[in-house]
Amino acid sequence: MNGFEYLLLLLGMSLVTYIPRLIPLVALSGRRLPDWLIEWLDLIPVAILAALLFPLLVVSDETGRLDLLRPELIAAVPTAIIALKLKSLSVTVIAGMLLFWVTSLLF
Repeated sequence: MNGFEYLLLLLGMSLVTYIPRLIPLVALSGRRLPDWLIEWLDLIPVAILAALLFPLLVVSDETGRLDLLRPELIAAVPTAIIALKLKSLSVTVIAGMLLFWVTSLLF
């Protein structure tokens, strides 16, 4: 592949990434969205994060089976509770690290 083909490839990938984001922005920019839709859209990042984290927390690396006694899951549950109660990123991160360290020592 020569330099021009790489440039076309880069341009094509940029358009494929940019256009799906631009269309809703342009189409909805002048409109007032219903409150229920705004509330629903606010939940999307949480749902994506949960979908990414869940397999890491409950699936065993060696066997690929469900394992509810993984140190990651045992540390994640109280860390999530701390995050919900205190709403402090620094406290949550420190608590999560400490909880994971303790559970790793115990298991």
